[in-house]
Amino acid sequence: MTEPEKITFKNKLKLAGQQIIEQRIAAAKTLINNAQEAANNEEKSSAGDKYETARAMNQLEKEMYSKQLAQHLHELALLHEVKTDIIYQMATSGACIECWAMIFFIAAGLGKQTIEGKLIIYLSPQAPLAKLLHNKKAGDHFVFNGKETAIETIY
Repeated sequence: MTEPEKITFKNKLKLAGQQIIEQRIAAAKTLINNAQEAANNEEKSSAGDKYETARAMNQLEKEMYSKQLAQHLHELALLHEVKTDIIYQMATSGACIECWAMIFFIAAGLGKQTIEGKLIIYLSPQAPLAKLLHNKKAGDHFVFNGKETAIETIY
């Protein structure tokens, strides 16, 4: 790949990550609204404890989804800060690290994704593996899933 192709590819990865996070944000908002509606629609019955328990459960659900929403919004904000227009020589935030069968993209913790037919592992810069890769160069080795893996190229 040429340098402009590498930058274009990284921009595609960033955009794909942004879309994934935005889908998660939309899903969390829907779940929050559903939990709120369920709490509002809970009928007050003669068994007051049942009503209070159901409302408390819905409130807990809403709080859980609100925390997830906050995490997704934070992850999206961090992803926006990632610079993909730079060709890196060492593993750092915004870098693609190509190994034999996979590519690591240090930008956001989205796990395994398939982009353009390639296995991409999105890593949060705070993830243990990203920290292990930090400042490694092409030709360096590291252990991933119990196997020694060589870095072919970084950009």
